[in-house]
Amino acid sequence: MKKKLLSLALACGLVFSLAACGSTGDTTQTPAGGNSESPAPAASESPAGTTTEYEPATVRVAYMPNLGSAGSLFVGIEQGYFEEVGLTVEVFEFQGGPAEIAAMASGDIDISQIGHGAHSLCIQGQAKIFQMDHTTSLSDVVVGNKAKGIETVEDLKGKTVAVSSGTSSEIILEQALARAGMTMDDINTVEMTVDGMTTAMISGQIDACASWSPNTVTLQNALGDNYVNLGTNADFLDSAIFPSSYICTPEYAEANHDILVRFAQALDKAHDWRAEHPEEMAKLLAAKLDAPEETMLAAVNEADWYTIVEVCGDMDAIKTVYETQQGIFLDNGTITEQVPVEDYVLFDVMQEAYEAYSAAK
Repeated sequence: MKKKLLSLALACGLVFSLAACGSTGDTTQTPAGGNSESPAPAASESPAGTTTEYEPATVRVAYMPNLGSAGSLFVGIEQGYFEEVGLTVEVFEFQGGPAEIAAMASGDIDISQIGHGAHSLCIQGQAKIFQMDHTTSLSDVVVGNKAKGIETVEDLKGKTVAVSSGTSSEIILEQALARAGMTMDDINTVEMTVDGMTTAMISGQIDACASWSPNTVTLQNALGDNYVNLGTNADFLDSAIFPSSYICTPEYAEANHDILVRFAQALDKAHDWRAEHPEEMAKLLAAKLDAPEETMLAAVNEADWYTIVEVCGDMDAIKTVYETQQGIFLDNGTITEQVPVEDYVLFDVMQEAYEAYSAAK
C-alpha cells in the first residue's frame, strides 16, 4: 500500500528532488574490490537453501566525489554486496556526468553514476539508465556573496556568476533566474568546474556561483555571514524532480544484461543500508574520498535516501519520476522533442534486480 500511495503522489505531481551532477572531469583511478583476475564463481544462498552461482566479472565504474554520487557505490563495495553477486568493482573519480559518458563512449568506463543534468544525454540516446539511485532536496544551490552586493536573485544582474554547463549547476541557475523574471543574458557567466568556482568564490574572483554539496558546505563555512542562498532544488518541488541514476552505453547494455541486473541487485541492497545508516555512510565516504568528515556529515540531510527504497519494484512510480524529469528538460529547451522513457530506461533490468534481491532476503 505504501508503494501504491507514493506512486499516486508522484503521478499527481507531488515530487521529491535531486542529486547533483557535475561538469567536465578528470580520471583519477581508485581501484576497489580486489584485483581483476578471474576468481572462482561467487555463490549466493537463498532463504530456501538453494545456491546461485555467478560468473565472475569486473566492472569499471565512474563516480563523482560527493555523497550523492559515491554513497551507494562505496556502501556496496564495503559491505560486500557486489562481491555477493560475483562482481569486482574498480572505481574511477570524475568531476561530472558528461565526462563520465564520454569515457564510457570511448570504452574506458563500463558504468557511471550521474546526476540530473547529464540525464538529457540519456534522453538523446547516448546512454541507458538501468537503476535509479536517489533524489535529493537541497544539493544544488545558487550562492551569492553579500560582500559583492548580492542579497537577492535580482542582484545578480550584471554580476559574474560561475556555472558548469550541461549539469544541474546550469539548471538550478536557470530556474532561479526564471523565477525572478531573468535569463542568462542578464548575467555574466563564466564556465568553471564546481571545485574551481569554490576557490574563485572564496578568493573573491566571482560574485556568485551555481554549485552543489559538499562544495556549498565549504562555501558556507568560508563566507560566513556573506554566504547568501539564492535558491535550491527545494524551491522547485512544485514543478521538478531530480533523480540520480546509474547508466551505461546502449552497446554495453545489449552485451551485458546479466551484469547490469546483478549490479542493480547489489545497489538495491546498498540503498536499504544507506537509508538506515546515513551517518555511517558519510563517515565511510569521508575516508574513501579523503574529505573532511564534518563536511560529509553536514551533507547527509541534503539528500532523500528513502524514495528509491519506497518505490523499488514499482515501475509505474519510477516511470513517473523519469517522465517528470524529462518535462523539465523540455520546458527549459535542453531537449526539443518528447521521447518515450522506455527508449532510454531499462525497466526490465530494474525489475529483474528487484525480484532477485527480494528472493534473496
